[in-house]
Amino acid sequence: MASRQRVTFSVEEKTQLWRLWRAGQSYQEIGRLLDRPANTVLRFVGRHGGIPPVPRTRADRVLSLGEREEISRGIAAGHSLRTLAAALNRSPSTVSREIARNGGLAGYRATHADARAWACARRPKPCRLRQSPELRRIVAGKLRLNWSPEQISGWLKHAFPTNDAMRISHETIYRSLFIQARGVLKKELLQHLRSRPSLRHPKASASTPSRCGHITEAVSLRQRPAEVSDRAIPGHWEGDLLAGALNSYIVTLVERASRYTLLIKVASKDTHSVVTALTRHARRLPIQLRRSLTWDRGMELAQHKRFTIATTMQVYFCDPYSPWQRGTNENTNRLLRQYFPKGTDVSVHSQADLNRIALALNQRPRKTLGFRTPADRLQELLH
Repeated sequence: MASRQRVTFSVEEKTQLWRLWRAGQSYQEIGRLLDRPANTVLRFVGRHGGIPPVPRTRADRVLSLGEREEISRGIAAGHSLRTLAAALNRSPSTVSREIARNGGLAGYRATHADARAWACARRPKPCRLRQSPELRRIVAGKLRLNWSPEQISGWLKHAFPTNDAMRISHETIYRSLFIQARGVLKKELLQHLRSRPSLRHPKASASTPSRCGHITEAVSLRQRPAEVSDRAIPGHWEGDLLAGALNSYIVTLVERASRYTLLIKVASKDTHSVVTALTRHARRLPIQLRRSLTWDRGMELAQHKRFTIATTMQVYFCDPYSPWQRGTNENTNRLLRQYFPKGTDVSVHSQADLNRIALALNQRPRKTLGFRTPADRLQELLH
């Protein structure tokens, strides 16, 4: 039985592969362009965790292949070392060492010498997590608490302001997770990231408009007072429904100034159920936290006037197909997918479960708050 031939990529093909990968091309498309099977492309990208290697460059101070070829031709012509050095504008000792370490005058070959120098020049930079067991322990512990690498990096700067050894970039944490060849952070920690990816994917954006109905007497968010936009005063909220499998939903509310999050269990997405649940929870808030609510054009808030009468909170609606107008809530819903992955039934969670998840989210530092927690920020605003 003949063995399968191992499929490899040339240097040029690897460069093109990573370029296509960064551009967001699929494995199938990359494989078609490189005349390789899609699963071969997947295995290659997977070995690197989806992170393109940093391209190697040759320092200006070292001999180039062209200079080595000049040395080889000079040796064949019988030129002295000083003559060769003068022609290259190099020190005679540099030329002498180059020849001595690569076979001497009789055996010097430019291509062999250049390949050997390129191989010997590889100096992998030691990973800081490998060098510092304490830092590695702290990073792994925070990942288990569902902190993002960026949150960990920002928190370390505040926790150890005078200790440079306890600093690490979020990119280094990502690389240590996705490039398992480093042998620093366990692969199991990947499940604590927001979206639980198996490798890093290039950034891509896609938007699919959703259908919307007509809401009577809807007040546009363009009519909101200026205090809503500048986030100086607490009590202005953004809301939405987080969808799960089997027509299950959760109401998510985010306070704009502090990013404080509330999760509300609802039986269904009909307007009566949603408005009733919203009203019940909103009336428990202090009066200074009941100023306004911004929602999308979903019909689940068709009875918005009933909500306003019961809570004194004015409801504002976004423009159709404009989710970025509720950017704080959209971002929070993305964070919540770590707890409620797409395709799972969210109705199995009780209100107590939702309260615990909201508490965990409110006690995690946020970059937009200077790595303070939403809970701490809300307390500052209220006092």
